[in-house]
Amino acid sequence: MGGWAIAVHGGAGVDPNLPPQRQEQAKELLTRVLNLGISSLRSNASAIDVVELVVRELETDPLFNSGRGSALTEKGTVEMEASIMDGTKRRCGAVSGVTTVKNPISLARLVMDKSPHSYLAFTGAENFARQQGVELVENDYFITPENVGMLKLAKEANTILFDYRIPTSGYDSCGSAVGSPLTESPLVMNGLPINVYAPETVGCVVVDSQGRCAAATSTGGLMNKMTGRIGDSPLIGAGTYACNVCGVSCTGEGEAIIRGTLAREVAAVMEYKGLGLQEAVDFVIKNRLDEGFAGLIAVSNSGEVAYGFNCNGMFRGCATEDGFMEVGIWE
Repeated sequence: MGGWAIAVHGGAGVDPNLPPQRQEQAKELLTRVLNLGISSLRSNASAIDVVELVVRELETDPLFNSGRGSALTEKGTVEMEASIMDGTKRRCGAVSGVTTVKNPISLARLVMDKSPHSYLAFTGAENFARQQGVELVENDYFITPENVGMLKLAKEANTILFDYRIPTSGYDSCGSAVGSPLTESPLVMNGLPINVYAPETVGCVVVDSQGRCAAATSTGGLMNKMTGRIGDSPLIGAGTYACNVCGVSCTGEGEAIIRGTLAREVAAVMEYKGLGLQEAVDFVIKNRLDEGFAGLIAVSNSGEVAYGFNCNGMFRGCATEDGFMEVGIWE
């Protein structure tokens, strides 16, 4: 075994004009959760426990799009989704349409550990949460004033905003200034123009000292999304996957990730083509996204860590047992 390794992400596709203060806040949060995971791994915690712990921390902080600070639906509410997978026996759990669960990733873990199913959604997931006694909060807990403002702008533009935390003026890097009349944008998602491409889904992948891989992903989805919309994050094999070879968490254009079964593809080309981890990540990003934009983080059972993306940047951090540590946004 090559020792433990960990990677975290806070979303792929970062506007090049993102204010430096916002960039530093993101790096500080990624560093903090990365160190939390490192400390747990040094204490011999299992991979599945560490990915849950790290994603819970990201859900609790409103900076990224998961848990508190999640994107709002067209009705101004929050519907969250998450998934987790233990590569040892390919056990998994996922939830969608969660509106009152403080930490959706922990509910996904309970679906895996305490139910006969792999995926629960909407009222079924909420009922299961109450049965399991998880911490529940009012939907307002997840809503921040800036997200309310960005939903208003999204409705005025009649489009979907991916990076809903950008300033309300001064942005024109993607074809139209936020808040201005909608103009032709070079970026599209499922045929719809978008003002800025930068979803901020969170995720974590870990291989522990025993070579066990795990992955976890959590998100609030898209700003101004249709109620009931489900993205890639809770879908095993698309946004999240782990097996005895690797663990993968994806972020980006959910529909493109779903079509490419992106997370599973990394494991598949390692298994069937004999590629190394970084080779597999590069192959999948180049050949499985068609015209979509996304990124992913991955670890292998031998202690390797890798990431890849085909857009402007990805909020990310990674570390290995031999002392390597990196936190970054751009190429």
